This record gives sequence, structure tokens and C-alpha cells, in this order.
Amino acid sequence: MAWLHRPRFLVDVGRPGIPGFAYKRLAVAMASIILFFPELPGVFSCFLHFFCSRRNRSELVLTMAVETVVPAAANGGKLGSAANEKHAEKLRFIEEMTANADAVQEKVLAKILTRNAETEYLRRYRLGGATDRDTFKAKVPVVTYEDLQPEIQRIANGDRSAILSAHPISEFLTSSGTSAGERKLMPTIKEELDRRQLLYSLLMPVMNLYMPGLDKGKGLYFLFVKSETKTPGGLTARPVLTSYYKSDHFKGRPYDPYNVYTSPTAAILCTDAFQSMYAQMLCGLLQRLDVLRVGAVFASGLLRAIRFLQLHWPELSHDIASGALSAKVTDPSIRAAVGELLVLPDPELARFVTGECAKGDWAGIITRIWPNTKYLDVIVTGAMAQYIPTLEYYSGGLPMACTMYASSECYFGLNLKPMCNPSEVSYTIMPNMAYFEFLPHGHSAPEQLVDLAQVEIGKEYELVITTYAGLNRYRVGDILRVTGFHNAAPQFRFIRRKNVLLSIDSDKTNEAELQKAVDSASALLRPYGGSVVEYTSHACTKSIPGHYVVYWELLTKAGRSAEALMEALTREGVMERCCLAMEEALNSVYRQSRAADGSIGPLEIRLVRGGTFEELMDYAISRGASINQFKVPRCVTFPPILELLDSRLVSAHFSPALPRWSPHPSN
Repeated sequence: MAWLHRPRFLVDVGRPGIPGFAYKRLAVAMASIILFFPELPGVFSCFLHFFCSRRNRSELVLTMAVETVVPAAANGGKLGSAANEKHAEKLRFIEEMTANADAVQEKVLAKILTRNAETEYLRRYRLGGATDRDTFKAKVPVVTYEDLQPEIQRIANGDRSAILSAHPISEFLTSSGTSAGERKLMPTIKEELDRRQLLYSLLMPVMNLYMPGLDKGKGLYFLFVKSETKTPGGLTARPVLTSYYKSDHFKGRPYDPYNVYTSPTAAILCTDAFQSMYAQMLCGLLQRLDVLRVGAVFASGLLRAIRFLQLHWPELSHDIASGALSAKVTDPSIRAAVGELLVLPDPELARFVTGECAKGDWAGIITRIWPNTKYLDVIVTGAMAQYIPTLEYYSGGLPMACTMYASSECYFGLNLKPMCNPSEVSYTIMPNMAYFEFLPHGHSAPEQLVDLAQVEIGKEYELVITTYAGLNRYRVGDILRVTGFHNAAPQFRFIRRKNVLLSIDSDKTNEAELQKAVDSASALLRPYGGSVVEYTSHACTKSIPGHYVVYWELLTKAGRSAEALMEALTREGVMERCCLAMEEALNSVYRQSRAADGSIGPLEIRLVRGGTFEELMDYAISRGASINQFKVPRCVTFPPILELLDSRLVSAHFSPALPRWSPHPSN
């Protein structure tokens, strides 16, 4: 086993009845022993755990820096050589936090409970000043958003008493709107921005280990904010990314050569989506040779940017050729910011952009226009995985980096191997961000929650969090699978959002299964030059029996018209075969319901015309969804959305036969 030298490990010491100086001498002596006898770290660990216990700690607590040696897990270990001292400090921080994950978690919970002890919510459960895990778990229940809604509504209505948090609620962070029903309002406090900024600051030091030289160029990121709303009590309610982009942490960030964007801050902060996108795309074209990475928050956002280029390249080329910004962009701050780049006409660049875009061949367009791009920085896990083939098409096969894991409720962790294959992405939870518990998933009987350091490799859990802002044992709804450990901190693969299901009878189809079925069926389109660019589904119960309806929007490869593709697919019965292929790929319960029970009707694929899902997103944004966080829901029930989809119908196709099914368990 390898051992890593840690030069700055902070130890809190002090127990009743024993002078602090004695502990200091003891700790230094123990550290010296380890330096000379590296085979004894296990013994040292036992002594350290005993002497640094938080139980019955005295008022006198000495914090001191000692030289220590800590074990590296077989699949973890030192991250690598940093580009500079600033990056090295961040990497050391990651190592220290992950090496001592359980101890950090214990301190985080104690701090949260001490701070919020007098809140109305925690007083309700009579903790009596206890800050230990056992008491907390025994007395405070696990909750959902619906359980907390009365308290949240009181805060939203203007109640400023300490209901959930001892610190004032500074604003609400809204959910992305991917779930059915109203947006959720997640309370937050000002200091949470510091924690989010801390996690952001860890990303580039890790990325530079795998992709050096990123300080020699810029990032073309398509980032957006949305208009804010106010609660009845006057608190701001907005998506978490809008909150961050409008904060001084982002707007006043110091110059860092590793985080230079082509997009002016004014363009990012503009709430008009068209003007913001236009300015960001134009600035990206003007600085095309400086771009080393291209990204957006989600893969769908980057594809939306490419679609924008497809629609508006003539205007963009005209602006470049004339050296003047389009009159469609009216925001004064954007015009001023873009004006600093668009100083003189550049007919050569304009001809280049026109030449590339006028071809009608969009394969590899990202690397053709931005030839120095090293990777795409986008989330392609979970529901975003379906965009991978399309991104590969537009990028010419560039690697895709998924760097961090976060939500409106809390920022969780980061990917320590950001250049891994998208199917292998795992996130390391940073134990200082919140207190984390894990509810074993897939068990019929109630299971006891386990702590961060006690999860088991290969098992799936639902994430439960306790935050500084007052969410106590809150079920996030994310299902995660443990894939390994970095030091003592577990690494998780995001599997799905809980309860994203299609169901007609006893069948239950989750998002991952639906994605698998779409992937299987869409393979039949490739010989004809087509692919599925977007999809959603609906459990239709208007027919008897009910059946699954899956809406597909197709992408036609260069050189073939949409009409020609549809004619070929219809003539050869390809879409009907796609319906059956989807059914064959669904789970055994579904196939039994179809083939043996007759409780589910034939699966239906409804093809919608190009641009339908962009209209769906525009509709969602008009109702308050965030352009940064919007993800096409994989199952829709809201009547206006169903009406929108059906109004764009091109053709409908049904499965022509029963899927294969056998009572044999392996089937």
C-alpha cells in the first residue's frame, strides 16, 4: 500500500482534565514517530482517533498543524503534479478532505446542529443541544419537499423568524422545472456562495492534470441567466446558476488565465435569451483561434447553441464583415462589450464562417470553426447521455468532460477523472459541503441510512442531505451507485432521478430503461442517415388498454433531406420496427404485460417535426424554467405540453407484434 505525505493536516486536540500543552507534545511526538517509522500509520490512526475525539471536549481546544502520513486507498492516491502553487494548494485540500471524510462529516454535522439549535424546526425534535450523529438520526425524521412546504411557504410569505436556519434566508433557489408540478423553492443563505465558489475553484486544478496548457487560451461557454421573481414576502427566487452568475463571486472574480471566457459578462447576464446567445456566439467566432474548450452547463444547451449557429450564421457573418453589431441586439451593455471586440471589419473571417456554414454539412462543425478545441465541457450523465452521439457528430469526436455534481439544494462534489468515458463518470463527494446520508435503494423493507464513509461499492443509494441553510435529512431524489473510493471518500455514478417512470399497469419503466430502449431502436435509423435528436414519452390511458407513447424528433445527416428520410422510413416500415425494438428492450414486467397479460397496448412512436423540442423549451422558459438548467422531461403529463407535441405531429407508428417474453428470470 502506498503512503502519502501530508504536510498540513489540522488536528483539534483537548480533553477535560489534561492540559493542552500535553496534547501538543503528544501529537508532535506521534507525528515524529510516523516520520521515522512509516509502517505504523495504522497505530497512529488509532491513537489519533482516541485523543482527538470530540466527546466531552474541553473548552480549551488547540488547533495545530502537524506533519502526518495518511494512507492512500488502492484506487485513490495522490492526484498528480499541479501546474502552479495555487493549483497545488487546491489539490492538497482535496486530498486532505477525502482522506479524512468521516471526521470532516462529523464536524460538519456538529457545526450545523450547533448553529441551528434554536431554530423552530430543530427545537421541535428536542435534541437538547446534542450534536452527535446517533441522537440526530434517532430524533430528526427523513423528509421530502412536501414535508417542508409549510415552513418554506411561511418564509416565502415574509416570516423572518428562525424557522429552518439561524442565519437569515437570503433567497430561494428554484428547481430546474424538470419534475411535474410547481417549481420548488430551496432556501439558501449568503455563505453558501462561498461553498459553491470553493467547489468551482477545485475544477481547473484537477482538469489541468489531464489537459495541460489551458491557460494559453479561452473557454467558449454558453451561459445564461433568467429573470428573477419575488416571493410574496419579497425574497428573490431564481435558479442556482442565475444566483451565482449575478453574485460578486462571479462578476468580480479576479483574473485567472485558466478561466478566461470568450463571452462578455454583460452577455451572460442579459435576460433576453436571443441577445445573450447572439452576443456569445459572435464573440466566440471573433476569438475562434483562442478557444481551447467549448461548453455549456448541460449537453442540451450546447446543442441549442449549434442550432442557433445553423439558423443565424448569415447575420453573424454580416456583422463580422461589416464590423458592426446587428440592430437586433439592443441591450446597451452588450453592445458596449461586443464593441470592444468588433472594432474593424474582418471580411476574411466572415468568408470563412460563411464557407463552413453554407456547406450544409454540420459534421465536425465545432472543430472546423474552433480548430484548437481540446474537449467539450458539458454534463452528459443521466438524462443528458442521449445527446452523446449528436455531440460526437458536431464535434468530430472530441472528448467530453463532466466536471461536477450539484443541484439547487446543495453542491455535492467533482469528477477527479474528468476525461474518462461518459459512461464511466463518477463524482467524489466533498465531505465539507454538507452532511450526507444514504438511503439504500431497491429494498422493499425500510432500511437504515448510512453515512458517507460507510457506503458499499456496487450498491445504489438515494442521497439525503443536511445543509447549513436548514434542510435537515432532506431526500434529494437522486439515485447514486458507489463505484469506488478516493482515499476515504466514496465515488458515485449518477444513475437517475427517482420516480421518473412510465406506468400503465404493474409495469414501472424508469429513465435509464427508457433511454436504453430509445438507443436500441434508434440504431435502426443509422443505415438511412437518421438519428433521434430528442425525445420524451407519455403513458396514454385514453386507449384501452393503455400504451406507451414516445415522441421522437429526428436529425437528418448532411446530404439528405428530411422528406427523403421520412419517405424511406415509411416505405420500408422502419418506424414500426423501431416500436418493436423499443418494446424488446424494455423490462420483463413490461413485456409480460404486453405479451402474456394483455394489460398494455402496442407501443407508439409519434414523429414530430424539427424544432418541436426547442418550442417545448421556450414554453417551459416562459413559465419560469431556467435556460441553463432546463432538461427535456423524459415523461410528460402536463396537458399543454402534450397539446404542443401533438400539434407538431408528422406521423404515428405502432408496434406490429408482441415482444418476446418468457417467465424465465434471465429473460
